[in-house]
Amino acid sequence: MWVHVWHKMDLSRAEKLESQNEVQQQPRKGTSFLRTCFNGLNALSGVGILSIPYALAQGGWLSLVLLFLVAVLCWYTGLLLRRCMDTHPLIKTYPDIGEHAFGYKGRAIVSVFMYVELYLVAVEFLILEGDNLDKLFPNMSFKLAGMKIGGKQAFVVLTSLVVLPTTWLKSLGLLAYVSAGGVLASFILVICIFWIGAVDKVGFNESGVTLNWSGMPIAISMFAFCYCGHTVFPTLCSSMKDRSKFSMVLLVCFITSTISYGSMAVMGYLMYGEHLKSQVTLNLPIKKLSTKIAIYTTLINPLTKYAIITAPIATAIEEKAVFRNSRSLSIFIRTALVISTVIVALTIPFFGYVMSFIGSFLSVTASVLLPCLCYLKLNKAARRFGLESIVIVSILVAGLFIGVVGTFTSIKQIVNHM
Repeated sequence: MWVHVWHKMDLSRAEKLESQNEVQQQPRKGTSFLRTCFNGLNALSGVGILSIPYALAQGGWLSLVLLFLVAVLCWYTGLLLRRCMDTHPLIKTYPDIGEHAFGYKGRAIVSVFMYVELYLVAVEFLILEGDNLDKLFPNMSFKLAGMKIGGKQAFVVLTSLVVLPTTWLKSLGLLAYVSAGGVLASFILVICIFWIGAVDKVGFNESGVTLNWSGMPIAISMFAFCYCGHTVFPTLCSSMKDRSKFSMVLLVCFITSTISYGSMAVMGYLMYGEHLKSQVTLNLPIKKLSTKIAIYTTLINPLTKYAIITAPIATAIEEKAVFRNSRSLSIFIRTALVISTVIVALTIPFFGYVMSFIGSFLSVTASVLLPCLCYLKLNKAARRFGLESIVIVSILVAGLFIGVVGTFTSIKQIVNHM
């Protein structure tokens, strides 16, 4: 009897290995190097580019060093995720890495941080739209169900109604082209800011401060938010035709986005100094054509990203047996998701502080701590004392410190302003 059981187990293992070999031998169909670069840049160069001058104003000129350190640190942890994927051919997503490293609990922890981060980024999109539309069209209001809604709140609700139909689409397709549009929008925004400073005579005359210790936690947290693309990195890697080139994709994306962030931070701080608001577009002279181009570009970007950001959350809910294969329930779930983000955006309309909280608590965990922990668990050699283990442990200590201090500071600021 036992011989028969072991024989069956050997056959099942052999069939599993054979199926894996067939998958590996099949010619890979996937995204090209260039398109993956666009998707990666779109993941990194998001709404953070609007607040990077404010982050610099919070920390002072020397905090620029921290911006570059955070960039290098997050690039390295991105490489660690890539190495985690090499340990098993069937790993496709970030939760897969968590499960392979720590079992079901690992998958659950990674999923929670991933989905909460995506959810709050969607909330940030609505706050951003409300702030910038209110600057373009001040003192606007409309009636909804007999209630008069005005100002930023009105535009948050209006934006949600615009993006709602896009969330009902299950297949968003051609994501690389959308991403290329997002990257182009970020580039146009940088050009507009330079134009306003140099040609529209706002000037680059502010000296700023060298270092501001009290604002450093907020600054570092917002820098971390800017590089929080790790939740999608494994998916981008697994979608490539040639996964071996993903390390180069990461290098291109981090160098390009850091140049973009650094340029925007320096220009914005030189233009407005300590008077910078949470989004640099809120400082711009509204009557200038370049300002309107910058704001409209800023507004279009989140509208194209909202459905993509919320789709993984909706899909995760719909995969439950109760909701599977029901179109009406799918629409209900996605509508309820949009309504919930509107409620949060109206309750906590503090763009900069919410971004700081996301960066310090969620982004630091998902982009710094979890990649290191998963890599140490999956790679026995990395646990041996040496240069690599020292670097990883140092990153864990630094990430933990930034996470605790930044989270405490951002929550305190949110509570004080409510």
